[in-house]
Amino acid sequence: MSVLGAIRRALGRDPAGTIRVRVFMRGRIGDGWYDVDRTLALPAGATVATLIDAAERQGIRLRDAIAASPHLRHAIMLNGERCPVDEHMDHPLADGDEVYLFAPLAGG
Repeated sequence: MSVLGAIRRALGRDPAGTIRVRVFMRGRIGDGWYDVDRTLALPAGATVATLIDAAERQGIRLRDAIAASPHLRHAIMLNGERCPVDEHMDHPLADGDEVYLFAPLAGG
């Protein structure tokens, strides 16, 4: 658990057993422009699949972004490491993890 996470729990902002994961998306993906920088509270033991479901419930169209741009299924980043979605749906997340999804800026 991060120091910030411990402070949140001590202040009663996050219930015990909750982790916080940052979701950061930028760029033109499919028909829309995505500009997301949010931190989601998830239950301990959450996985990439849990994160995608929670993001959808909170209005972050992570599932749609991945579906609209199939190459992004292989380019999602978890804590700076490439994390192909299909292969990592059951990957457990930890407090303070960061998930990044960047659309390509130019072809070539």
